[in-house]
Amino acid sequence: MNRQLVLVGLGLWLVGTAVLRVRGQHLLHARAGVPTVGLFVVSFVVFGTVARELCRALALPHDQWLSGAVSLVMPTLILDAFSAAFFSVVFPNIPSAAAGVFGGWMLACCAGALAGVLVLPGA
Repeated sequence: MNRQLVLVGLGLWLVGTAVLRVRGQHLLHARAGVPTVGLFVVSFVVFGTVARELCRALALPHDQWLSGAVSLVMPTLILDAFSAAFFSVVFPNIPSAAAGVFGGWMLACCAGALAGVLVLPGA
């Protein structure tokens, strides 16, 4: 586990949660559709790039990139389990019916981070 990346992941989670509490109703909708698929795809790519660049910036050896990405996404995987379970309390501005979209989005972000460090790590 990479402590620096856990802390960065925690920071990203805190900022993301705060943004969703303020503006999340404009991003997450109860009905999944083309905008939701677009959000998932863009987030997958962005978080894959972020994870790669963080591993590169920390000068992690390539054989540690996967554990680095796991460290990065761990706060999201743990804390957003609670955010999803108590969705209407954590995000009172977002319709409760959007909880599934939220959960899928978090999985897409985490999957992107993991895939980003696995695909051509030397590129």
